[in-house]
Amino acid sequence: MTHSHSHSSAAPTSDAIATRRRANRLLAAILIPLTLLTILGMALLWPSGSSDDVEVGNPYSVAGGTGFSTGTVESMSVAPCLYPSANAPEGQQCTVVSLTPDSGDDGTIDVEVPPEVGREVDLSAGDRIRYLDLGARVDDPAARYSFVDFVRTVPMALLAAVYALVVIVVARWRGFRALLGLFGAYLVVANFILPGLVEGKPPLLLGLVGSSLIMIAVLYFAHGFSARTSTALLGTIFGLVITSLVAAWATGAANLTGLNDEADYTLSYAADSISLSGILLCGLIISGLGVLNDVTITQSSAVWEMHELAPESSARRLFAGAMRVGRDHIASTVYTIVFAYAGAALPLLILLSLQDRPFLETISSGELAEEIVRTLVGSIGLVLAIPVTTGIAVLVVKAVGSQAGSRVGSAASSPTPSTTDAAGDATSEPHEAQAAGVTGRSDASTTVSVSPFESSIVTAPGVVRSAGLLDASEAPPADDEPLTRRERRLREDSGDSES
Repeated sequence: MTHSHSHSSAAPTSDAIATRRRANRLLAAILIPLTLLTILGMALLWPSGSSDDVEVGNPYSVAGGTGFSTGTVESMSVAPCLYPSANAPEGQQCTVVSLTPDSGDDGTIDVEVPPEVGREVDLSAGDRIRYLDLGARVDDPAARYSFVDFVRTVPMALLAAVYALVVIVVARWRGFRALLGLFGAYLVVANFILPGLVEGKPPLLLGLVGSSLIMIAVLYFAHGFSARTSTALLGTIFGLVITSLVAAWATGAANLTGLNDEADYTLSYAADSISLSGILLCGLIISGLGVLNDVTITQSSAVWEMHELAPESSARRLFAGAMRVGRDHIASTVYTIVFAYAGAALPLLILLSLQDRPFLETISSGELAEEIVRTLVGSIGLVLAIPVTTGIAVLVVKAVGSQAGSRVGSAASSPTPSTTDAAGDATSEPHEAQAAGVTGRSDASTTVSVSPFESSIVTAPGVVRSAGLLDASEAPPADDEPLTRRERRLREDSGDSES
């Protein structure tokens, strides 16, 4: 004979609801003023747009009678170079390509490819090339056309399309929103930060205000409005403030000038309002945005997911478990920053390695010193943001709670059902089954529902224990019936109900 029991989940208590409201109000009380302050700062620092007095030489500007054109490679040949490389041996050979101009002119033209370019790139028919037509300004017809660059529009557009497709397929709607957020970040940089630097606005404020606005918009747009996102945003803004302060100190203490190549010197003489050291300072703040956003949203999500798995864990244990994830993230992110720079600066690193200079002198000179400072400044803000974000997330998740935590609390306050099997052996199914989302079983037609998160609390306590959220003393109490048999019975009951 089977006894039927029914019970309903108790609603969250009024104290729990009040605590959640207070937590959400506290987050709003912090973030709304920060957002308004950011918007106010942006309004005060907004560039006037008067940069007509800034003159920078355009490498693509040409004199009258000349112009840039594009064409498609039809064939290649080898001939003595018209413009040999410096210190090149006599009779240096160059690749000469026969182009079909896009302008529609009949026939083909011959364009000499510089020997440095021809040595690195294997030209083939169908390649697209941009060249300079000097027209009647030269007497030698062979010197009329000069190689400028390759036309890379199609392969770059194809690569961007593949990237967008991969992001959208894997991350779906959230990935699409992240791509739109990236476009919004570009608009902030192009219309606010860059013109402000040209006009001589304070670079520290430009970087901090612009970066904060980008993070506020991108985080909420990509991840939605939630306590989890708000927690990550607080940690991100904290990291930005720390990065800005350390960057301001490091730029002055290390006497970084921002003058390392010809482009820097050209920009420094374009206008008196342009400060290369200020541009460097602003760049130090912006360069760490992506990695900082990555670690803060990851830490916030880690805290929420761990709370879903073990909602009864203490705040201290939850913080310790999330920080184990954070420490791994710190180590891998430091490697990411360093290797990203090393990969981009390989030519410079090779050149420095071939010079017979002391190691300390090498790493503290010129562009290399700037990149090392950039790495260290970004890493300091990143590392400090992780424990702060984790601590805020633990406080918020304990106050706001989660779906699994609410269901576990509701089920714990409900009566414990007792089920008698057909043989008359009474077995007690205590609170573990209720915590797993199992409804009171009255007969063979009752459906057993177990969500993935809730099931893991009961059927896989070792997973939670490995994260440091559950030790042996907190493991589900041992019954006369092993857990594996209980799990099998739940599955059999579920199969009976479906049949």
